[in-house]
Amino acid sequence: MAKSKEKRVLILCGDDFEDLELWYPKLRLIEAGIHVTVAGPAAGVKYSGKNGYPCVSDIDIAEMEATDFHGIVIPGGWMPDKLRRDKKVLDLVRDFHKAKKLVAAICHGGWIPISAGVYKGVKVTGSPGIKDDLINAGAIYSDKSVVIDGHHVTSRKPDDLPDFMRGVLQVLGA
Repeated sequence: MAKSKEKRVLILCGDDFEDLELWYPKLRLIEAGIHVTVAGPAAGVKYSGKNGYPCVSDIDIAEMEATDFHGIVIPGGWMPDKLRRDKKVLDLVRDFHKAKKLVAAICHGGWIPISAGVYKGVKVTGSPGIKDDLINAGAIYSDKSVVIDGHHVTSRKPDDLPDFMRGVLQVLGA
């Protein structure tokens, strides 16, 4: 793979994202020299986090292709429950998975890979609130701060962000 400064990561955004679970990865990836693109349901829109901290999307999700990135980060909050209804979002996650590129989800972010059907047989963790959803999707659930299984990185909650990002950077080779 290319050097860190040439790597590109897509982060999903929409109303009611978990503020820390979007911003901490975004800033940590930038700090590591990785180009970050934030995609939302529309380009240039200010989306509100659950705790009131906004994020403006760089681009419309509909314009994204997994071939342009080395990985995807899916923050939690209530946003994933809304975005998983979008066929393009699910197709994107499937494309990252098929290409064995980073698929990283934290907290309720796991709802999107669940709906994309990519967790069958994958070791994961996530918010206790979606534990049953993960298991019912065929995932192998473990209550740990981070679980890395091949190109999948998962964590449970904002307190796990340091471990989550160490896992993300490890999988990216950054």
